[in-house]
Amino acid sequence: MGGIRAVFLSLLVVFSIQAFPASSPGRLQNAPAFDNLTLASIAGWLKRDGREGWLGADVADAVGIPRLATEDLLEARQRGFRDDEALRVVQRSADERRDFLLFMVQRTDGQVFFYLASVREGLKGAFVSSSGTVSRLEPLEAQALFQRELRFWESRVAVR
Repeated sequence: MGGIRAVFLSLLVVFSIQAFPASSPGRLQNAPAFDNLTLASIAGWLKRDGREGWLGADVADAVGIPRLATEDLLEARQRGFRDDEALRVVQRSADERRDFLLFMVQRTDGQVFFYLASVREGLKGAFVSSSGTVSRLEPLEAQALFQRELRFWESRVAVR
């Protein structure tokens, strides 16, 4: 799992604050209802069975996760899986005062998808990195891809 953590953190560090400006509209407007039971189930599973990990302050700032100025790293509980299609990592804050789940999907075609969600609010932002360019996903596409990602993780939770 250490290798997955290193890959995940190095991928996230590549995306600078310019790629995800905090002042830009990150939340998906008029997004369809999310599956809060699935998000709660994934969050509970990570709390119980997740591995220790961290999220860098620069990444937290870039995607809009609040933190104290003195926090360089945010503790997280995480899991990762690799299959023929992609490397997938999901992180949940280890601090109960924060409500975030960060999903990362690195596909074999080189595209990397990021989904920021919370148990209370659902999907808050979705981005794709391809050939060095980072773009926000359109709300309908983001919601469809995020629902697919939730189904993937829900199946992992059910197996455990």
